[in-house]
Amino acid sequence: MNPRPARTSSRVVFIFLAFMLLHQADRLLIGPLKGPISETFGLNNFQFGLLVTGALVVGTVLYPVWGYLYDRYARAKLLALASLIWGSTTWLSAVAPTYPAFLVTRASTGIDDSSYPGLYSLVADYFTPQQRGRIYGLLQIAMPFGYLIGMVLALALAPIIGWRAVYYITGGLGILLALAIYRWVPEAPRGQAEPEFAGQEDIPLFRFSWREAREIFRRPTMRLLFVQGFFGVFPWNVLTYFFFDYLAKERGYNSGQVLQTMLPVLLFMALGYFLGGWLGDRLFVRTSRGRILVAITGVLFGMLFLALALNTPIGQGRLFATLLFIGAIFIPLPSANVVATIQDINPPEVRSTAQAIEYFIENSGAAVAPALAGWVADHTSMGAAILSVSIGAWLLCAVIFTGMLWTVQRDVKRLRDEMARRASQTYSATV
Repeated sequence: MNPRPARTSSRVVFIFLAFMLLHQADRLLIGPLKGPISETFGLNNFQFGLLVTGALVVGTVLYPVWGYLYDRYARAKLLALASLIWGSTTWLSAVAPTYPAFLVTRASTGIDDSSYPGLYSLVADYFTPQQRGRIYGLLQIAMPFGYLIGMVLALALAPIIGWRAVYYITGGLGILLALAIYRWVPEAPRGQAEPEFAGQEDIPLFRFSWREAREIFRRPTMRLLFVQGFFGVFPWNVLTYFFFDYLAKERGYNSGQVLQTMLPVLLFMALGYFLGGWLGDRLFVRTSRGRILVAITGVLFGMLFLALALNTPIGQGRLFATLLFIGAIFIPLPSANVVATIQDINPPEVRSTAQAIEYFIENSGAAVAPALAGWVADHTSMGAAILSVSIGAWLLCAVIFTGMLWTVQRDVKRLRDEMARRASQTYSATV
């Protein structure tokens, strides 16, 4: 096997980080731009909500399609295509003259939202199992930082140049990144970073098969991850859609105080993403349960500190912020470890499909959570809705992750045994 030089791997990570960072900023712009877009088209809240729902539905439906395509064809070229689609559909949104046209173009932006499974699968072929968690954690800091970039573009640039011009900028960046991915991200042979093939000049060609795809559903850890994925997104969506309003209406924060609170929260969350992946790698070297142990820690302590923060009296703003900042470090700890675990237990030829199914299920949960929290908030308060939905979901996730402690070792060993068998066959065929 001829592994890619470190310089190539670093360049790929840098380009992927830029892609995820700017793609997340573009995806999340729709929220901060609600005011000017609604004013342009004369929208009520329901009509605006359809803009978000349309892209979410399209992205969810296409996850299995993209997963199959990534496992079947060259992932780097498909990622370049996804970035080109991102830029093109965003430009179409910028020129849409009417609400129906804008609704269609915004829904079409969901096409490229399903692109991450191929990206994560390609990363798995550049880095060994003991390195992947920290790389996934590094890439996932794009989520909070992308949100920050989106807010800056919406609040600082849109009032000056208009919301359409902002979309011209982000769409143009998508097209530039498509060119960068096409030119500077080489396709990696599937399975090249598996330790069983170290030192071999040639590795077998891993081809997608429906038999292996069906095996995804037979792995106990994957079944548990699917259930966890559905409920695990509940807190994220509740916090995303309700927490800003909670700070303003129930804690009496003005816009400046909201920004002063949420900016550090997003920065601490970025730290948590990378820290979770790094810790997962360190513990995975010692035990194949390591990533799950980090995930359980994140769920339990994130839940604890969020509950303490939201139960802090209104007048104790400094204590509230401190508890919130600590919780923001723990809450993202499971994220990179879930992605890495999917790579740890599935063979290279179906990893994109496995990740795509996970995201399909997560998006299904994301569609349920805001409505559930809204119903609870209408009957109690936003604080009660955030606490009850988030803590209820996290308790379920803690139980499910605990169950994985009894399944993940066996599933990891099965993959390692299968990789060793394939490596042995390849070696025998070359001597």
